[in-house]
Amino acid sequence: MILVVVVVAYFVSVPLRRSHDDAPAATEDPRRAELEARKEAIYRQIRDAELDREQGKLSRADWARADAELRAEAIEILREIDRLSG
Repeated sequence: MILVVVVVAYFVSVPLRRSHDDAPAATEDPRRAELEARKEAIYRQIRDAELDREQGKLSRADWARADAELRAEAIEILREIDRLSG
């Protein structure tokens, strides 16, 4: 029983013991980090719109319009990320 508690405590404390040198490299470029955050937000909005359509909160026409706008924005963000990578 004590061994289980020790193992759990070890895994729970790993993030607390991590040094700042182990931080993800994505934070080195603030523009890329901003684009990644925007990308995740757009993906979340696309999923939310799909869920709203399935639940009847959005008409098919409203969903199609919102979906097209969100996907166009996502494509532009992905292109910007590619330009930074490239």
